Amino acid sequence: MTVNLNGEIGVAESTTPTLGTGVAGGLSDVPLPKQIYSVIRERIISGAYPPGSRLRERELSQEFDVSRVPLREALPQLEWDGFIQILPRRGAVVTQLSLRDIEELFDVRLALEPYAARCAAENVARGASMEELLSTMARTEELIGNDEPLLIPAVNARFHMDVVELSGNKLLVSVMNSLMGRVHWLFRLTWHHNPAVSCAAHRELVEAIRSGNGRLAEASAFAHIEHGRKPTLERLAASLPATL
Repeated sequence: MTVNLNGEIGVAESTTPTLGTGVAGGLSDVPLPKQIYSVIRERIISGAYPPGSRLRERELSQEFDVSRVPLREALPQLEWDGFIQILPRRGAVVTQLSLRDIEELFDVRLALEPYAARCAAENVARGASMEELLSTMARTEELIGNDEPLLIPAVNARFHMDVVELSGNKLLVSVMNSLMGRVHWLFRLTWHHNPAVSCAAHRELVEAIRSGNGRLAEASAFAHIEHGRKPTLERLAASLPATL
């Protein structure tokens, strides 16, 4: 897996996201801190930087061929989004997730995503386009058909963000943007789970949104998220501490 200079996920022989030819070469209009943020985030999600790993500024600046200034701008955003902790005398350390963290993530998703689905359906009823959501749904089905499970978590997270964006609520989009990285991380931790089950639930949600029935879409989104809670926690119980 690689991350290109726009922070997008793509397929390559390497499983570790990189900055390709380096961020200092002027190959992208994306600001350096955002590029660095995207690459480090994807490395954490993929497991290339496991929980507890120290992110040393000197090593990263040498690898990315940049000064420490853009690194020091990227790291606080990674901390804000829950991927690292910046500790006294230790610097940046990859966050160790706990089962309590996963529970809280499900709770927040249940509070926000069903509402987003309801707004999305109502927005569609007023004529909003579902093109992006349908494209992501088709991509998910393609990956399942081609037996490419490692690529599904990113597309799965994209699907959920598409629903939020279709809501038309800018504040909700902003809030969910800060959470969706952690949702993607969660999906990556459980990628080996049968993706066809989630895909079927996504199809049901798409049809509810397409119908323009806000309450139906809200119920569908709630059921989909809640249905995944117990098996997810059971699956992660052996690898994550209960709390920290």
